[in-house]
Amino acid sequence: MKTSLVTGATGQDGSYLIEKLLSEGRRVCAMTRRSSTFNMARLSGLKEGVQNNGAELIYCQGDLTDQSSLEEILGKYEPDEVYNLAAQSDVHASFGVPEFTADVDALGTLRLLEGIRRLGLEKTTRFYQASTSELFGAVREKPQRETTPFAPRSPYAVAKLYAYWTTVNYREGYGIFACNGILFNHESPRRGKNFVTRKITYGAARIRVGLQDVLRLGNIDSRRDWGHAEDYVEGMFLMLQHETPDDYVLATGEQHSVREFLEIVFSRLDYELVWRGSGVEEKGIDRKSGKTLVEIDERFFRPNEVNYLCGDSSKARSVLKWTPKHSFASLVEDMVRHDLEVAAFEKKNGMVVEV
Repeated sequence: MKTSLVTGATGQDGSYLIEKLLSEGRRVCAMTRRSSTFNMARLSGLKEGVQNNGAELIYCQGDLTDQSSLEEILGKYEPDEVYNLAAQSDVHASFGVPEFTADVDALGTLRLLEGIRRLGLEKTTRFYQASTSELFGAVREKPQRETTPFAPRSPYAVAKLYAYWTTVNYREGYGIFACNGILFNHESPRRGKNFVTRKITYGAARIRVGLQDVLRLGNIDSRRDWGHAEDYVEGMFLMLQHETPDDYVLATGEQHSVREFLEIVFSRLDYELVWRGSGVEEKGIDRKSGKTLVEIDERFFRPNEVNYLCGDSSKARSVLKWTPKHSFASLVEDMVRHDLEVAAFEKKNGMVVEV
């Protein structure tokens, strides 16, 4: 039985990936930080131990900022695969905590790869690094592909750039089977509420049931390539099953603005947004009731904005045979339906649901 180590197990991608690996009959070591052990809601349906299909789930504690804990886990389980999903992944927050972001996202990747090397696992352990479309930042080419020059625009993206090149260097210098997945935005009902898509679907649902009055956002004209997280973890898995290591863009090739996302979400909840004003004074108003639903808040603007991201995943589709199964419309529908259920539950029970 193959053993897979997943860092960032409690996150959106971690939970979907663990489900995928267990379905493939893996022994999965789900790594969590001590400080995140309370946040196990996404994994609540996954019990430690042997599963019905013979796969096994093990929870282990480690931290990307602590070399000794990483080497202890690597040495104990000698994983066939390492999926490094752990990160300080909030781009806006990275401007406030740049040093912490670098320690986790940049040096954390180095610590894992160096642990693999120091323990003599170079020829037996395959490594996946969760890279990001934010590397392209001030885009030099449209759409963005594996050969597009990087131009990071945030401490998060700069840290991820270090991790990207560290992965390439350990592949070329030490022969480690190491891949970078340059993933464009991928969402789901499990997305954290601090990310704009989930902030929108959750906030709009709370407005619908009467728990919230208005949704406050920053730059609503930025454009992104949004896919479903379930499709993207399938791509991660395929990268480490291929015969040779390489770097791949995963993207839908479709682009939508935050404004468009807002309009679709509110329409699913029987509102019709119309826009009044401009700049920070612009508001999204429900045509029927005249109620203000969306306001612009300067606090949510980034010091450096990234206004356009859209990926070309031709390489992954050709080489890995990766194909997204979810459409943009089905992704939005999935998230709205889930958050309407969450908001209704919160109203009925007078409590906030963590995920």
